[in-house]
Amino acid sequence: MALTLQLVFTKSDGKDFVLTVDEPRPGLTPTEVETAMEQIIAANVFKKDGDILTAVKSARLIDRSVDELVNNK
Repeated sequence: MALTLQLVFTKSDGKDFVLTVDEPRPGLTPTEVETAMEQIIAANVFKKDGDILTAVKSARLIDRSVDELVNNK
């Protein structure tokens, strides 16, 4: 099982910017995640094609399991 946190922001051009965090801390609350996303926007550290992050769009935890059937390493 692999758990990831997917953070989706809106850029100044209206398009989405997705940031994925592997193995997030257990027990994250929506308030903690939204606050962290707002801090990321305020820090202005991500720029894509000249556009900056302007808004929090969504966040979700993704739980994925993989069953390998063949692995010839």
